Amino acid sequence: MKITPTAIPDVLVLEPQVFGDVRGFFFESWSRRVFEAAVGRPVEFVQDNHSRSAKAVLRGLHWQAEPHAQGKLVRVVRGGVFDVAVDIRPQSPTFKRWVGVELSEENKLQMWIPPGLAHGFLVLSDSADFLYKATAYYAPGSERALRWDDPEIGIEWPSIDRPPALSQKDATAPSFMEAVSAQVRSAARP
Repeated sequence: MKITPTAIPDVLVLEPQVFGDVRGFFFESWSRRVFEAAVGRPVEFVQDNHSRSAKAVLRGLHWQAEPHAQGKLVRVVRGGVFDVAVDIRPQSPTFKRWVGVELSEENKLQMWIPPGLAHGFLVLSDSADFLYKATAYYAPGSERALRWDDPEIGIEWPSIDRPPALSQKDATAPSFMEAVSAQVRSAARP
């Protein structure tokens, strides 16, 4: 498996070695030994999630706050998406930076989004099946979101033939500064 760091060094793109012929293909989608060597520490996944979304659906930008922060290893098994991670860690040297990678059933790439980063994706194909391995269980009280189109972050989402379809939560999510300020205030409480 080829592991490539991004402009946010903690965010990794994983490219499996695919063995294919006229019958189809085979690849190792995850190996604890390889993954932990790339990340540099033990990682325990506790939950797998699967979402299906139609073209132009934009999910995010989401994260879970401490003490339920989640790392995610994500991939697409049908269709294609533009996947984004945003560094929302105020003490990080890459604070406010974002990285985006196209994940698809064709390229079989995966992206590791460590705890403390916001995550979202835009569906580029007619539909997409998106798989997540998570390092913490879903905790509704720790769920957070920020605006997908906040100019302070400046994500360059791919152009599609219609406006993105958003959930109510995503359509009314706070700005980057509001979301991060709330997170810092929450972390400072005893």
